[in-house]
Amino acid sequence: MKDPSREPFNFGRDVFDRWARVAPARPALYLIRDAAHADIVGYGELARASDGLAARLAAAGITPGTRVLVVLGKAPEFWVTLLALNKLGAVPMPGTTQLRPADIRYRLEAAACRAAIVLPGIARTLTDPFFDQQLTFRFVTGGDEPAPAGWTPLDAWAPASGPPDGPVTSAGDPALIYFTSGTTGHPKMVVHTQAYTRAHRLTASYWLGLQEGMLHWNFSDTGWAKAAWSSVFAPWNVGATVVVDPLTGKFQPRAFLELLAGHPVESLCAAPTVYRFLVQEDLGRYRFPALRSAVSAGEPLNPEVIETFRRHTGLTVRDGYGQTETVVLVANPPGAPVKPGSMGKPAPGWTVAVIDEDGRELPPGEEGEVAVRVDHGRPEGLFAEYAADPEGTRRRFRGPWYLTGDRAQVDEDGYFWFVGRADDVIISAGYRIGPFEVESALLEHPAVAESAVVAHPDPLRGSVVKAFVVLAPGWRPGAELAAELQTHVRAITAPYKYPRLIEFVEELPKTISGKIRRVELRERGPQG
Repeated sequence: MKDPSREPFNFGRDVFDRWARVAPARPALYLIRDAAHADIVGYGELARASDGLAARLAAAGITPGTRVLVVLGKAPEFWVTLLALNKLGAVPMPGTTQLRPADIRYRLEAAACRAAIVLPGIARTLTDPFFDQQLTFRFVTGGDEPAPAGWTPLDAWAPASGPPDGPVTSAGDPALIYFTSGTTGHPKMVVHTQAYTRAHRLTASYWLGLQEGMLHWNFSDTGWAKAAWSSVFAPWNVGATVVVDPLTGKFQPRAFLELLAGHPVESLCAAPTVYRFLVQEDLGRYRFPALRSAVSAGEPLNPEVIETFRRHTGLTVRDGYGQTETVVLVANPPGAPVKPGSMGKPAPGWTVAVIDEDGRELPPGEEGEVAVRVDHGRPEGLFAEYAADPEGTRRRFRGPWYLTGDRAQVDEDGYFWFVGRADDVIISAGYRIGPFEVESALLEHPAVAESAVVAHPDPLRGSVVKAFVVLAPGWRPGAELAAELQTHVRAITAPYKYPRLIEFVEELPKTISGKIRRVELRERGPQG
């Protein structure tokens, strides 16, 4: 039998360049400048630019299999660079601009990576002699700053006369390395193949509902895997347009809403935190005439936030679920009934179940671990391995199942309901308590803008529920408000779930991908 992993395939040449031939003038990138202006980069222009950059990188010594750290933020050069490296068969390792030199050192050492393409401002921070010794290839692109000493400037936009030379990649060849967001430990290196890039056709069709020419805005840093999902491979698989915003730094809800209202964005994808901030604003002031789809991913979105957004926009935010290691696994597809707070139903082609510790599929209503069946063939949207960590890879598989590490339950209608990461579940006096349900209950109180719930050691109960609460504008912390929140939670969920401890904080610690770092909250002392 022919090995499908050896099938010739390359996303840049076989998918993107196909669209460039079919519709060269169609926008591949829609680059927002401000609330009224944007620049367009067509599929044809981007194909030629990526060919040119691939040729120049190959001439400089980047070869198939070369691992390349890429830290370019939302600079348009990110998309040219990713395509160029893909066409070469090199392996980009995207990272966020929030990475510090110590984070970058960890990634370079862990991956034995000797090449980097970064913004000039990032290059200027890498002053330790380690980087001179580690990096054989040091390139800067994007922005108006000059290249620091020792770094080579790259013109990402100079087109080539033809496709770059080099061997054709296979479906099973490495195409990307993403580092997990590290909520509980050091990030792992998730290796994805060329086949993973085309597997995001499922993400585009089943969850995002994208079609040719649609303008899709994924509000995400390019350094984490959600960008691969929603800012690159899903939209470009179906010939859609990637919207690139200029927003950086601390999230500003009003600036976000002004851009959304000022441009013909048809499809929006954002983290739950974004929607939680948006519903704190006066949404009635804004109109989004082109918007017809809104989705959320990263962590489940609370039902009360979904309802508030729907009331003001007419759109129901549709949750989707997957991991750095996968494409979309479970989602609420366009047009299907949504149960607010549910992750939805398994995507076509994936057998997803909730199982017990012995690998047995559990009936509706029972909590267990979310798992994917792999004994009938490994889905091409599933990661290849954790690089340099065979034991870590092995632990993610049990019998016929791939283990996600997330806990959930399924209802009688087949909808999945998230409980929490396996290491986030709180056991108090014998009761198992998922943090998400308590956090959702807290968010139903008008005083709460954000919350995170963790286990806190207790000599009698083993653990009790502790909530960290960020207040909405106009509310002041205090013992009286804490008691009111406790009463509120007891009134709308099982009494044993209420937070016996509440700490008011200015902000919650998050990973670079926006997920709450509950592990950091668990490690805090009694007063944070």
